[in-house]
Amino acid sequence: MHRLLIINPGSTSTKIGVYEDETQILEENLKHSAEEIAKYDTIYDQFKFRKEVILNYLKEKGIDIKTFSAVVGRGGIIKPIESGTYTVNDAILKDSKNGVQGQHASNLGAIISDAIAKEIGVSAFIVDPVTVDEMQEVAKISGMPDVKRRSIFHALNQKAVGKRYAKEKGVKYEDLNLIIAHMGGGTSVGAHSKGKVIDVNNALTGEGPFSPERSGGVPLGDLIDIAYSGKVTHEEMKKKINGKGGAVAYAGTNDFKVVADKADAGDKDSKLIYDAYIYQIAKEIGQDAAVLSGKVDAVLLTGGISYNKGITGKIAARVSFIAPVVVYPGEDELLALTQGALRVLNGEEKAKIYK
Repeated sequence: MHRLLIINPGSTSTKIGVYEDETQILEENLKHSAEEIAKYDTIYDQFKFRKEVILNYLKEKGIDIKTFSAVVGRGGIIKPIESGTYTVNDAILKDSKNGVQGQHASNLGAIISDAIAKEIGVSAFIVDPVTVDEMQEVAKISGMPDVKRRSIFHALNQKAVGKRYAKEKGVKYEDLNLIIAHMGGGTSVGAHSKGKVIDVNNALTGEGPFSPERSGGVPLGDLIDIAYSGKVTHEEMKKKINGKGGAVAYAGTNDFKVVADKADAGDKDSKLIYDAYIYQIAKEIGQDAAVLSGKVDAVLLTGGISYNKGITGKIAARVSFIAPVVVYPGEDELLALTQGALRVLNGEEKAKIYK
C-alpha cells in the first residue's frame, strides 16, 4: 500500500488530500485570506507560508509526514511537455519559480511537494500539468506567423476522465477517439485521438468558448481597437480576457449557477448568456468532430458546470448526432494526481524526466 500526500494550490486556497492507494483518507481546502496573500510580492514568495499551513494542518490531524510514500503536486505553467507523471527535478523547480510560460498559483505545486518530500526522503511528482502539448503541428498554425496556437488546457482532468471512460468500457484510452469538454472557471474542449490530445483550445489566454470569467475567442479587429483606444492599460486588457471576461462581464457574477437560476426564472439577459454558453460549447465540440474526421467514440462532459443537468442536457441535444454523450460532473483532480503517481509507484509506467 502507498500513502500519498496530494497538493493542489489555487489562487486563494491550497487543496490537499491524503490517500492510501486510491482510497481518500482526508481532504481539505485550506483557504488563504486576501490579506495573507497580499503580504507577498510574487507567487513564489508564498512558498514557505503555504508549506507551513499544510504541515501545521497535518500535524493538527495527527498525520505523520514520515508515513508518506511520495508527495504529489499539481503541475504549473511550465514548458510544453508530453502527458504523464514527472519526477520533480531542478529543471521543473526552476521553471515553476520563474514562470517560464506564466505565473499561476499552481506553479507552487511542484515546489511545495519537493520541499516536503526532501524532508522525509521520498520522491515528489507532478502529473499532467496544464502545458501538456500533444497538438498536431497543423493545429498550431494560427494564420499569423509570429503567433503560434498553444496547448494550455485542463489536461489533468481531461486525461483522467478519458481513461475513466475507457476503463468503464473495458477498452484502452489509447484505442479511442474522444471529445472531452471541461466546463469550469475556464473552458477547454479537446480532440483526443488514440491517447493524444491532437487539438484543444487555449483555455487561459483567449480561445474557444467563453466561461464564467474568461472571454474565450473574440473578434480580433474590435479587440485591437479597444487595446489601442487609450482607455485601458495592458494589464486591464489581460483582465478582460482572463478574470473579468465571460459571464462575469455580462452578468456581474462568475457563478454560472446564478446565471442559470436567473435564466430559469425568466430573466431574458441571463437566458441569452446561458444559451450562448451552451451554443459555444456545442460549436467547439463540432469543430473537434471535424478534427477527428467524424470518427468519434464518445463526447464526454466534465468540470464543475457539468453538475447542471439543464446545461449538459441542452449540449447533448445539439451534439449527440456526433457520438454518445456521457457526463462526469466535477473535477476530481486530487484523485487524478493520486492515480498518476500510483501508476509509477506500482510499475505500470515510468516517471518521465522534464528537461
